[in-house]
Amino acid sequence: MSQIQDYAKEVQAWVTEMTGFLEKNRLTEQHVLEQLNRLSQLSRQLQKDDATKEEMTKVEKEVTLAFREINDLMNRNTRSRINQSVPIGKHTLPPLPYPYNALEPAISEEIMRLHHDKHHQSYVDGLNKAELMMKRARETNDYSLLKHWEREAAFHGSGHYLHTLFWEGMSPKGGGQPKGALLKQIEKDFSNFASFKKQFSEAAKQVEGVGWALLVWVPRTRRLEVLQSERHMNLTQWDTIPILVLDVWEHAYYLQYKNNRAAYVDQWWNIVNWPQTENRFMEAKKLVWKPY
Repeated sequence: MSQIQDYAKEVQAWVTEMTGFLEKNRLTEQHVLEQLNRLSQLSRQLQKDDATKEEMTKVEKEVTLAFREINDLMNRNTRSRINQSVPIGKHTLPPLPYPYNALEPAISEEIMRLHHDKHHQSYVDGLNKAELMMKRARETNDYSLLKHWEREAAFHGSGHYLHTLFWEGMSPKGGGQPKGALLKQIEKDFSNFASFKKQFSEAAKQVEGVGWALLVWVPRTRRLEVLQSERHMNLTQWDTIPILVLDVWEHAYYLQYKNNRAAYVDQWWNIVNWPQTENRFMEAKKLVWKPY
């Protein structure tokens, strides 16, 4: 099979996956679906034996346009929901902002599917159940199991929120280093980017058991700090705002890296979404506390 035909099959699989993804998340604008349908037809034509490189180039341009349209659709959907509150027990799994295989080779498609669809979904489900059980406790005035459900809410809620940040903090076009205000703040607080990167990497590699490495903004000190968190919420600091997080639970890397967490951490830097991280940093800086 030729390189052109291999590419055509990859495009066809991506179109099928993205169509299902959009329908699952009710993001069904007609012009986007029509664009994906057109791309599907082009990819089928590209699988013919007489397909040319010129036709392949045309399909590549269509893929780029489709990806931009889908990304814009997701951004519009996010903006429309930004001021809506989440009812008790109604948290939902956020869609990935890219296809499951988009972060390869740093993170495999298999891991992304399991991590997002199974593990993150379990945190959403656990948080919803805990909130509903605490609501029932208020309604019945029976708080005998409150400690249990508070712990469940802490674990699953932290897992849900951190995973949401984790997906947003990565991009198939990521890597390199930040620019602008975020880079200046990193250089101010860590001397230089290399020192920050080393400390963050070591924090991730040295988490005891399972947990996270976090770059946070501290409104009380007006500084960036690197923290660890065991599980999702233990042995870390309050009154801080996470702006970049790295999941070092084994389910985040074991299928691909086995027990070599260090290799996973090193590869992760190639997919860090610095523009998104800087946007979050700029929003976090708007919160001002008295310094102590």
